[in-house]
Amino acid sequence: MHEITLPSLGSVDFSGDKDEKDCYFTFASFITPGTIYKYDTDKSTYTTYRVPNVKFNTDDFITEQIFFPSKDSTKIPMFLTYKKGLKKNGKNPLLLYGYGGFNISLNPGFSATRIPFLDKGGIYVEVTLRGGGEYGEEWHIAGTKMQKQNVFDDFIAAAEYLIDNKYTNSEKIAIMGGSNGGLLVGACMTQRPELFRVAIPRVGVMDMLRYHKFTIGWNWAGDYGTSEDSKEMFEYLKSYSPLHNLKPGTKYPPTLVTTADHDDRVVPAHSFKFAATLQECNDGTNPTLIRIDSKAGHGAGKPTSKVLEEYADIYSFIMYNLDMSF
Repeated sequence: MHEITLPSLGSVDFSGDKDEKDCYFTFASFITPGTIYKYDTDKSTYTTYRVPNVKFNTDDFITEQIFFPSKDSTKIPMFLTYKKGLKKNGKNPLLLYGYGGFNISLNPGFSATRIPFLDKGGIYVEVTLRGGGEYGEEWHIAGTKMQKQNVFDDFIAAAEYLIDNKYTNSEKIAIMGGSNGGLLVGACMTQRPELFRVAIPRVGVMDMLRYHKFTIGWNWAGDYGTSEDSKEMFEYLKSYSPLHNLKPGTKYPPTLVTTADHDDRVVPAHSFKFAATLQECNDGTNPTLIRIDSKAGHGAGKPTSKVLEEYADIYSFIMYNLDMSF
């Protein structure tokens, strides 16, 4: 058993053959594209095997992990990625991302779609929320059913911590998440609309009272519970369901809802109803837009052209509404 010193905070995936003395591993981080290394088990050393051709200078950026207290004092971790020399003056544009569900772990990984945002001085933050699988089953259970509000409290507390510590301010924060993460964004923007400048709920579960009646939605009951379980569960789901917590006359942040016409996992009706109700309730001039991808599903398997078009729209919306040059 050997310990391998990695280039920075990141994720590793090993592969090899039991009959071979060498094996391979891929290392990726928020600032490092997936790089393949060859590991010599006899010498406990590794050499670079393949580096992706990405025009991005990783030396200009840094990632740090910070732990902060949530509403119930639980310590929650988050990763911050930004340009070296960042000034904590409370004026930096910031994108807050999370998922928090189904025992799924968010591991550090590289995405070229974030490069323009980071290059223009943005801070990318990924929060390790309860409900995920990063710290075992207890961490997962703490963000399910009657404890689902913990997930939203963690995300809100992350934003408050970043404001209090002068990374940014509420007029410079964009929030984004997809699927269960879309629910996260919808719940947080309805609970604390003044805390965020931009909201991007992607293919989100927005109707928590009826989600289990559509396609595969019944399969999520283990994490959410359903409105038919009990009166108590009905009221709990209603208390955070994004669709049912939009209030007329409220100033909500500029919002880009995304969905796809052939999404058979989280049916587009969730996004349709949420966007229409948000447009009706919103007080002020902040835009509410919905982007409907055609001939596409929940996300997996999209051709590169569609992915590029979608992220171009998303980051243009974020950067425009955060007053970033691009």
